[in-house]
Amino acid sequence: MSTIVHKYGGTSVADCGRIRAVARRVAACAKAGERIAVVISARSGETDRLIGLAHEFSEEPDARDMDLLVATGEQASVALLSLALRAEGLQTETFLGFQAGFLTDGNHGRARIERIDPDRVRRSLEAGRVAIVAGFQGISPDGRITTIGRGGSDTSAVALAAALKADRCEIFTDVEGIKTADPRICRDARLLKCITYEEMMELADTGAKVLHSRCVELAAKYSVPLVVRSSFDEGCGTWVVPEEGRLEGSVVTGISLTTGEAKVAIRKVPDRLGVTAQIFRQIAKAGIDVDLIIQNVSQDGHADLTFTVPKGELRRAMTLAEQQAREVDAGRVEAAGDIAKVSVVGLGMRGHAGVAHRMFEALAAEGIEIQMIGTSEIKVSIVVDIRAAERAVRVLHDRFGLSGIST
Repeated sequence: MSTIVHKYGGTSVADCGRIRAVARRVAACAKAGERIAVVISARSGETDRLIGLAHEFSEEPDARDMDLLVATGEQASVALLSLALRAEGLQTETFLGFQAGFLTDGNHGRARIERIDPDRVRRSLEAGRVAIVAGFQGISPDGRITTIGRGGSDTSAVALAAALKADRCEIFTDVEGIKTADPRICRDARLLKCITYEEMMELADTGAKVLHSRCVELAAKYSVPLVVRSSFDEGCGTWVVPEEGRLEGSVVTGISLTTGEAKVAIRKVPDRLGVTAQIFRQIAKAGIDVDLIIQNVSQDGHADLTFTVPKGELRRAMTLAEQQAREVDAGRVEAAGDIAKVSVVGLGMRGHAGVAHRMFEALAAEGIEIQMIGTSEIKVSIVVDIRAAERAVRVLHDRFGLSGIST
């Protein structure tokens, strides 16, 4: 008898009709003899509604109160799905995060799962019941409800699958799987039948929104077979597999786009030992994530230092950069929010030279200027003007032949 974890996102349970559809899908699997644990999100729009209520009372609500409030969204979904499954003739058992054994740190709003004690969920499955678990939440060491942050329900599902040693984890969403690019930008983007953990993490980190990189990282760490499928049809979806599980394919697997970053430049930074470390030490202490970094050194003993940060952190990053510029006797600090990052990702890039050259050549032919470049073993990222971003994605998607039949 297989043990399977299903995860359904907010759009999959947005109304009673969709909840009934989820119940029918789960019931079909259970009646076929599979043990099913379902991790579920709040209904679409519910978390934003709850956050809006909190801001009626405070511009900066207490993080502990916020976790207690927004966790009720998943609680409602759990109860509604249980009722729908009982109407299908199934026995169910419901679990909030702490009841399912999700133990987290105390970082409210962005908690990390430290361990899971899945015994109660396992006993429920062994008794023939469908276990319905609230995603996105757990309990802190001091006994308070916490939420796991971005991608929390996906991460909860993969973590539970790992703890249960499940045969697979199926992530049901509102798209048919992972595509070579955002189909809203590239209409001819094709569905990938499989993608490696490493490729998926790179795409998720650089803007692909189907999966969060935290859940993929967990799946890779614990070798959890992962599949992304649509909750609205019976398609096969996309399997996320280890590197050895994927046959050799194209050099480039996919292209991603993020418009959520901004650029900070510090001019005329003294080119002496320790200055760059001092600047980034303060930014790191503030908890600001830095992505791409470029340093251009001139012959006059100065350098221009440019880096990207999340757009929501631009004001704080600018304040810190200006403070550090004064301390190290650097020049002016400039910022730009009108940028986008386009990334080309593919495991095949390890064994093929010239990917960056082909990128730059294709973009130059279209008159698209590159502002910054960053690379990893299987990725090349560029920063361009936001007005040219979608055109850049289409140009590169075509240049690397990513449209056509699914692979």
